[in-house]
Amino acid sequence: MPMGRPTFRITLSTDERAQLKTLTTSRTLPAGLVRRARVILLSADGETNKDIAGRVDLTPAMVSHWRRRWRDHGLAGLYDAPRSGRPRTHDDDAVAALLDTVLQGKPANATQWSVRLAADATGIAKSTVQRYFALFGVQPHRTTTFKLSNDPFFVEKVRDIVGLYLNPPDHALVLCVDEKSQIQALERTQPMLPMGLGYVEGVTHDYVRHGTTTLFAALDVRTGDVIAQCKPRHRHQEFLQFLRHIDANVPAELDVHLIVDNYATHKHAKVKAWLARHPRYHLHFTPTYSSWLNQVERWFALISERAIKRGSDRTVRALIQRIERFVAQYNQTKRPFVWTATADSILQKLNRLLTRISGTAH
Repeated sequence: MPMGRPTFRITLSTDERAQLKTLTTSRTLPAGLVRRARVILLSADGETNKDIAGRVDLTPAMVSHWRRRWRDHGLAGLYDAPRSGRPRTHDDDAVAALLDTVLQGKPANATQWSVRLAADATGIAKSTVQRYFALFGVQPHRTTTFKLSNDPFFVEKVRDIVGLYLNPPDHALVLCVDEKSQIQALERTQPMLPMGLGYVEGVTHDYVRHGTTTLFAALDVRTGDVIAQCKPRHRHQEFLQFLRHIDANVPAELDVHLIVDNYATHKHAKVKAWLARHPRYHLHFTPTYSSWLNQVERWFALISERAIKRGSDRTVRALIQRIERFVAQYNQTKRPFVWTATADSILQKLNRLLTRISGTAH
């Protein structure tokens, strides 16, 4: 028998040959699996191990190995057997000690842990610490902000305002009212660099201040329409002027529910007197530290991002004109914000936060 000739013959059924041909023409399967399928097809055609090895770039010994795997296991034998992999360097106790160190304490010379500090404190390699941080979702470099309301009527106010959003009264308007104060007319010291392919818009970090304005806004929660005015200050006098502006721009036959925060201007004696003379107006105060309940705050975020943040204005008048243009264009394509949170879901979320806080007490 010539050297390299197979010691046993491989015979394929029609289905087996079809399966192997499918493997050899695949563009997505691993290259090793495709090569092994070719080895079995060439063996079934009577070629020697040496000839096959030359055609598929394997050694004759490897060709013989995959032939035996086919003989013993069929098609499944061409797949890689599971491997045990590298044994773990750190056992469960070491991983638990790392997490306990990071979650239960602070480093001696810093306000928060980093990968390097955790590695130095535990003796685990930085790359391994980083991998465990990613695996368990530990992010000591990040924080989230919160502020609990100390309003004794928090629950009642939440239910009142959310009720207006989800079930507004008939023959009435619900307006979210607030002011965005101290909007600065900033003139950049150098022209902006335009955005291009591969790089973002360039804006100088320094600027010249040319004064400020205060934007008063009332958002209709049903239609998304915004009534807005810019004022030089944000005292009760300006708030009264804005109330008169609202009164002139809403139908006289409708009641008006105004959602406002606890700013002292909104509770001034002259404001209360004006409201008493206009009984169709009803004020609903958000709880303290809960401006997120007022939908107009979301609209303020929009105008800040789209019309104010990147502006460059030489005068306050120019800033006001840009704000007025944005408001006019916004009202042409307005859409109401979709409020889906119920009062119960908000209170449940607050309860979960309180549970977390109580769990951190020492």
